[in-house]
Amino acid sequence: MKTILCFGDSNTWGYSPSEMRRYGVSERWTMLLQSHLAGKYRIIEEGLNSRTTVFEDPFEAGKNGLDYLLPCLGSHHPDLVVIMLGTNDLKSRYNVTASDISKGAARLVEVVKNFKNNYMTKPPAVLLISPAHVYELDNGKEGWDGAQAKSEQLAKYYALRAEELGCHFLDAAAVVKPCDKEGIHWHLEEHQKLASKLSELLPILLPLD
Repeated sequence: MKTILCFGDSNTWGYSPSEMRRYGVSERWTMLLQSHLAGKYRIIEEGLNSRTTVFEDPFEAGKNGLDYLLPCLGSHHPDLVVIMLGTNDLKSRYNVTASDISKGAARLVEVVKNFKNNYMTKPPAVLLISPAHVYELDNGKEGWDGAQAKSEQLAKYYALRAEELGCHFLDAAAVVKPCDKEGIHWHLEEHQKLASKLSELLPILLPLD
């Protein structure tokens, strides 16, 4: 059985935009994907609210994805890593461009591609997913000034980074969209859409022996 690590933020964790709760195991895209691929692939869900690619959050500790990725790889030894981060990098506190965000994501890809362990014959494959767009609502969400415009540029730069690094690429914005009222997180039907898309794509990227 092949292992797939899904490394992401609150939209991987399962944050509901309309209810004060985390989506359940039968609702999150990661667990829906596990259901679609039952008996063939093992899905490891590793989502964390407010996780960035490589940036230190000045207000919340432990959100830097780069710090956690290597030990996570060492713990799970995945055959493929799905990386979907960059949404939180859009926050105005980081003051970085869409290109810079893609370079942060590329740094994570490099960590995966360079991961070596005596129990693995080769490093994991990587699927880099550029995040879905975000919406600035009510004349701009506090702390997200300019985020919508930058989010609409991410796919362009993520595709370039994926080509440079020789990894797989998917544009989440072509598959899902955020809540029209909240602007960042996804309703249940969007989780279903992404799970369906990945259930078709991942067996192609990671065929069974």
